[in-house]
Amino acid sequence: MDTPFEQLKSMVVFAQIVEQGSLSAAAKQVGVSRAVVSYHLKKLETQLGLKLLNRSTRSFTLTEAGQEYYVRCRNITEQAEAANRDIENLKQEPEGLLKITCPVNIGLQTIVPALNRFHRLYPKIALDVMLTDEVVNIIQEGIDLAIRGAPLPSSGLQATRLSTLPTCLCASPEYFQQHPRPTTPAQLSRHNWVIYKLTNDTLELSKGSRRYSVRMNGSISTNNAAARTAFVEGGHGLGRIPLYDAMPRIKQGTLEPVLEDYDLPAIDIYGVFPPGGSQAKKLRLLIDYLKDDFAQSQLRVSE
Repeated sequence: MDTPFEQLKSMVVFAQIVEQGSLSAAAKQVGVSRAVVSYHLKKLETQLGLKLLNRSTRSFTLTEAGQEYYVRCRNITEQAEAANRDIENLKQEPEGLLKITCPVNIGLQTIVPALNRFHRLYPKIALDVMLTDEVVNIIQEGIDLAIRGAPLPSSGLQATRLSTLPTCLCASPEYFQQHPRPTTPAQLSRHNWVIYKLTNDTLELSKGSRRYSVRMNGSISTNNAAARTAFVEGGHGLGRIPLYDAMPRIKQGTLEPVLEDYDLPAIDIYGVFPPGGSQAKKLRLLIDYLKDDFAQSQLRVSE
């Protein structure tokens, strides 16, 4: 039996309802009104003669038929997306929109400058950049690439490591005027720390085969990396800071490193994207460019 064209549209809308979690969010994603989304859902259920969703005032659950039908609808959507990617990849000059999200500090320090250079190379690729320290729902927000400090293996998303960033322990000269400079890991626990709440509050160090764990305690904590660095620079305590952020301040004399002969865990930076997203030429170009740019940045920092 042939499937009417209008029913194909309704199937795509139904897939978005399930993935976005509500009719309103699906309407926003598809670019139509909520009433149109509701129309497609009702028409689909009428055509099939089955109920696809059990709806309450604020939420819905899939019926057994709805769950099975969603899988088929999602397959249609994925095939359409794959077809568009294949056509896009045939173009000599890549074009289209890339939506990117990343944390504020690393975004301003590294990602935005890299995107600035990337856009000069590929001016037909439009960029929509969201800087936020919140973990954005990539699927619901239509994000093509998220910069994150973890691959999120259980999320169903795909990830590729963009870089590994070294870190260092620092404090300001003003802080060391009031507190003795630590010379061993054991002395670190006696110091005040600026706590970055998005990481573990236990610091791991090593030297040769020796391993050390230090619990960080402090009177200032923040969920923003730029604020963390500013508080450390302001003399409020020790902090573990990415080298790309600390090195310019070390050279300026506003931060001083400690325990440089000890090794600290590096920060892995990942590019996270929806399943199949890397098949798009424009996203592959961006991922490869960011990997190369991170590598070049590491060389600049170490000079």
